[in-house]
Amino acid sequence: MNQETIKHSELTFQAMVESTPNAILLVNKEGKVVYLNNQSEKLFGYTRFELIGRLVEELIPKRFRTNHPKYREGFFSSPTVRAMGSGRDLFALRKDGSTFPVEIGLNPVVTADGTLVLASIIDISERKKAEERFRLVVESAPNAMILVNQNGIITLANNQTEKLFRYDRAELIGNKLEILLPERFRENHPQHRNSFFQNPTARSMGAGRDLYALRKDGTEVQVEIGLNPIDTIDGLMVIASVIDITERKTQEKIVLRQKELEVKNKELEQFAYLASHDLQEPLRTVSNYIQVIEEDFGEELNEEVRNSLNTIKSATNRMSVLVRALLDFSRLGRGKTLSYADCNKVVSDVISDLESLIKSSGTKLTVGKLPRLNSYETELRQLFQNMISNAIKFKKEGIRPEIRIESEKLGEQWKFSIQDNGIGIDPMFHERIFQIFQRLHPEGQYEGYGIGLANCKKIVELHGGRIWLDSEKNSGCTFHFTLSDLPI
Repeated sequence: MNQETIKHSELTFQAMVESTPNAILLVNKEGKVVYLNNQSEKLFGYTRFELIGRLVEELIPKRFRTNHPKYREGFFSSPTVRAMGSGRDLFALRKDGSTFPVEIGLNPVVTADGTLVLASIIDISERKKAEERFRLVVESAPNAMILVNQNGIITLANNQTEKLFRYDRAELIGNKLEILLPERFRENHPQHRNSFFQNPTARSMGAGRDLYALRKDGTEVQVEIGLNPIDTIDGLMVIASVIDITERKTQEKIVLRQKELEVKNKELEQFAYLASHDLQEPLRTVSNYIQVIEEDFGEELNEEVRNSLNTIKSATNRMSVLVRALLDFSRLGRGKTLSYADCNKVVSDVISDLESLIKSSGTKLTVGKLPRLNSYETELRQLFQNMISNAIKFKKEGIRPEIRIESEKLGEQWKFSIQDNGIGIDPMFHERIFQIFQRLHPEGQYEGYGIGLANCKKIVELHGGRIWLDSEKNSGCTFHFTLSDLPI
């Protein structure tokens, strides 16, 4: 090769190196810089005349300099094209003392002066910042976020993933994703993963199927998973957003069950209404025939027949009352109207309606400050009337009835308490008394048919509340119930 050809080759090489967008250094076996391009000057802040002939270690932060000659000798002993420091974070040092992350490719170059290494250096500061921003976004996400490569290896997991699956992320990174799948789903999962990477689009995983994940302790959790393809320097990956939907599924089942119960209750109410309505007619027929017999054959009837007719009449009248009570119970809440009611006024009106009973019994009533709330006012009035009437009815013999009505805010609801000094109720009957037609006393001892408290319970439940009592036998009662401020 003549001098002109050599000169032309050197100029061509120099032109190529100068035009490359990366910083290029040529370093000899002793570690000295023998050439650098214009991008190297810009990147490191040195002129080429300041660097040529100096050790390349001057471009390396002090904490890495000790081991670098060993790595350089290793390269020259087996010079091949490769990335420098594979698997390690690399940093370079500028003239002003600042450090920055880099990516370096090494390439052996055979020259007349021996083998040199050509180092191609890229400043990856912006990439590292982007990676850090991505990591922070993933880490701050409210869902479990898992980054998986095409081989199904987990490369990133956030704090929510640790909480959901109960693994430390160090236990997950580098492991197959199948570690988080129940055994019965593992066999088919690689096929699903390959299908995603063949058509990588943002979508839900397993649409139309119930998905389950496996925790470290072996328990399963129902999940919803969103998949999103991510292009990285390591190739295409998928980031999976995993949401624990166990609670949602439980609530959905509860709502479905509530709807089913509502339908059943409506059917039962309709049945009770029709049954009680239809029962009235034969009862009226029986009563009419008794009346006809008494009017037409009254003088001819002996004492035994008269007593039998009276028994039939009494039973028929009682049955008629019970049927009407059942009818009223089934109608309770039908055509209800929601309005903004002042409970103080509602109770005041009830006290006025019960004025005769209150005066005749000598009842002392104390009413605290009660709330205003959105409610079914007609039913609310019936609730207070039943409660006050019961407190007076079941008074102790010879003792003046005393009734106290109070309320307090309890979270999103109002809690009402109606306390009396009456005969009390044995705790063993505290649940039974709210069932329809349940009586605790012999017929005739107290008037009524055991439907008042059943009505109260239904009214309270119409308002999204519950009813219960504190009582011991012979020591008075305190009925408690909660009412919601219903949305209009």
